[in-house]
Amino acid sequence: MGKKVSSLGKTYLTLGFIFLYLPILILIIFSFNESKLVTVWGGFSTKWYGELLKDKQMLGAAWMSFKIAFLAASSAVVLGTMASIVMVRMGKFKGKAAFASMITAPLVMPEVITGLSLLLLFVAMAQTIGWPAGRGMLTILIAHVTFCTAFVAVVVSSRLREMDVSLEEAARDLGAPPWKVFFLVTLPIIAPALVSGWLLAFTLSLDDLVIASFVSGPGSTTLPMVVYSSVRLGLSPKINALATIIVLLATTGVLTAWWLARRVETQSVNLPTGDS
Repeated sequence: MGKKVSSLGKTYLTLGFIFLYLPILILIIFSFNESKLVTVWGGFSTKWYGELLKDKQMLGAAWMSFKIAFLAASSAVVLGTMASIVMVRMGKFKGKAAFASMITAPLVMPEVITGLSLLLLFVAMAQTIGWPAGRGMLTILIAHVTFCTAFVAVVVSSRLREMDVSLEEAARDLGAPPWKVFFLVTLPIIAPALVSGWLLAFTLSLDDLVIASFVSGPGSTTLPMVVYSSVRLGLSPKINALATIIVLLATTGVLTAWWLARRVETQSVNLPTGDS
């Protein structure tokens, strides 16, 4: 019975992987298609990668999306970590439940509502104080930091709750100030969660279409907006080539994060004990 369950489990696992990754594999294969028709195989060719390098609009949009995603993920990690410390380490205080609810609200808020509310906010601020003067990269960045912070806060909070508090207490008992305890004890332990949160925020920002459509303006077109416009007019093989490059970059980032997390766990296991 055990072997049957094990075989059935392996079958389900294999089918799950096929369901998830077969479309990506097909996309990568068709990025080397000679034919202009994305559904007809016309032979092996790398010409669409060359055509992609000539498309200044798509490359410009990709560069803007990567810049916004990098800045948004980095800012979200800082703000999300601060929010996590307040929720997990600061104990009970008046308004804590409301604070936690407001931090995690973007997780369940529809993107259309978030985008519309941010648009109205930027318009009201521009009319009241004259800033931001127009909608562009800055407004997209602020919008992405707003919802990415919630995801980072959830990831880091879960790691802080699992962390052994006695390590921080021991450092404080030995005379270490709070900032030193955080940077030398807490931060290295939660580093895998920070990396995971950063990658999650980076991916969400890079992938966002709905919110960016609300808060963007002329000259601030992101990659998802360009791809969406291109698909509506007819799918180009250049999009397959661009998607393949992004998949390779994402895979490299995930493998790097996995290696760093594994290295941190190995070092923590191999730490010398007091008996040795």
